[in-house]
Formats: sequence, C-alpha cells, structure tokens
Amino acid sequence: MHNWSIQSAAPQHFGVLLFEGFSNHCLANTIEPLRAANMISGKPLYEWKFLSLDRHPVTSSSGLQVTPHATLATASGGPLIVMPSYGFLNHGGWRTLAALRSAAKRFSPLVGMDTGSWLLAEAGLLDQYQATIHWEELTNFAERFPEVDAQRERFIEDRDRITCSGAMAAFDLILHLIARDRGQALALEVAQLFMTRDSARSHARGASPKSRVVNRALAVMQEHLEEPLTIKDVASRVGRTQKSLESRMLADLGATPQKVYGRLRLNLARKLVSETDIPVSEIALRCGYLNPSAMTRAFKSEFGATPRELRQ
Repeated sequence: MHNWSIQSAAPQHFGVLLFEGFSNHCLANTIEPLRAANMISGKPLYEWKFLSLDRHPVTSSSGLQVTPHATLATASGGPLIVMPSYGFLNHGGWRTLAALRSAAKRFSPLVGMDTGSWLLAEAGLLDQYQATIHWEELTNFAERFPEVDAQRERFIEDRDRITCSGAMAAFDLILHLIARDRGQALALEVAQLFMTRDSARSHARGASPKSRVVNRALAVMQEHLEEPLTIKDVASRVGRTQKSLESRMLADLGATPQKVYGRLRLNLARKLVSETDIPVSEIALRCGYLNPSAMTRAFKSEFGATPRELRQ
C-alpha cells in the first residue's frame, strides 16, 4: 500500500510504565494512535509493551486491570512513557526513583505523561530541562523542582525528554511524534480516523502561517468529499493561488493537492466499505466518484484490494 512519506519502516519500540491509579484515558490516547498508524500503513511501525515495577497486574483509577508484559528492570528500547496519573505522590519512593534512573540508561527519550513528569523530576531526570505537567500541579511542580524550567504547555520536547500535560494532550503529542518520524500525511490520516471533520486541524497547534494554509485547505477538502471541488476552487477558498497551494502541500505533506484530496476520498471509501453494508455503487457516490468502476480501480491501486475483496 502506498503511503505519502513514511520515512522508515523499522518498528519503533515503546515501553509504557504503569502505576496503580493510571488513567485509562491517557493510556488509550497514547496507544490507539500508534495502533491506528500501524493499521493505516499496513506495517508494524510501532510496537509497545506495558511495564510495571514488579510484574503484578496494575489497576487504573477506574478499575481496569492491565497485566504487564515485563518488568521495567528487564526491558529496554526506544521511548519510555512514565504514566502514574492519579496518586503519583505515593509512587515516589526510593525504589521507583532508582528504577527510573537505571531505565534512563536503556531508554530514550524519557516521556512523562500527565503527572509522570513529577516522578522524572524527583529522580533528577529533568534537571536543566524544560518540562510541563498536568496544569493542576504546575505551580507545585515549579516550586518543588526549581532546577526544572517548568512551562505551561500541552507538551514539551526538549532533547531526550518529553513531558505532556494530560490525557487530551497525549493524543496531540503522539500525533506530533507520528508526523515527525513517519510523515505529516500519516499523522493526518490517523487524525482523520479518530476525529473526521476536525482532523485536519487536530495536530496543527503551533503551526506556521504557511502550514495553517495547508490545514485550512485540508478542512475544505474534507467538507467536500461527496462533491469534490477543483484544486483551483480549494485554493481560492483559502486565499491562495493553485500554484501556491500546490507548492505548500508538497513542502508540508510531500504530495500534491490532487493526491491528498484523492487519498481523503479513498479513506472515506475504505471506512464505509469496512464498517457498513452500503453498496459499493453508493459508496462511490458518497466519495465523489460518478463511476463505481473508477473508484474500484483507484481503491485497488491505493489499498491493494478491491472494495469487495476487502469486505471478504
């Protein structure tokens, strides 16, 4: 299956260190975008293991029990996501802090999700770094750890440390990492899978004015999948010439507006094929194809199977 700009096919391994009282919401917003990226790309771009300090099952704040794949002491890999969430002050004993210091030699980067930043700071692993934390704890965090440059941000990436302010921001952070490492186009598709109409804007916080033009164009495209506009019309609606929009999209997404628009329409077709019993002829109309055969040919070229084969 063709993907616009997946830069490396080698899987990236995540360790997710859970503590009693972790947030289901934070965990889902961390893992589900990675799973979706694997599904959309058709490749194992990301792998993850749930970890704990003692291998015993860990129970979330709402009662969900997770059995870890391994203990932190026996694991190593790429990013280590530290996720204590609620009750984090009860987890800062010497055993936890020593385990985190040891893990810092085997994982990179270290990622403090939600209140995970507190444990990393208490272990001395955020000294001289910019960092954020759940905003309810930001003032206490800044007072308790003056050697950390505490900032009120959704997430901060500073060298080999990443900190994130909460469950909703976790989704934005993972989309940011997907875009950085696997391409903006894949991040767009992941966002579209979860948030449909607003997906074009969902991972664009802090984007440059030029990038905001692309995001507005993507939003216009998503709003006109059933009756596609010409690229000239899309450009006009965002206040640009067609040539300017084409240049900007190639720079940001590595693909022409025509290719991006076609992929958005085919993504909708794949969703309808996979999740409904709507006839292929009607799906074609909903995705802006007057001829079902034309959609089937494009669908097979993009996804390696016809709509009917995918349903089977």
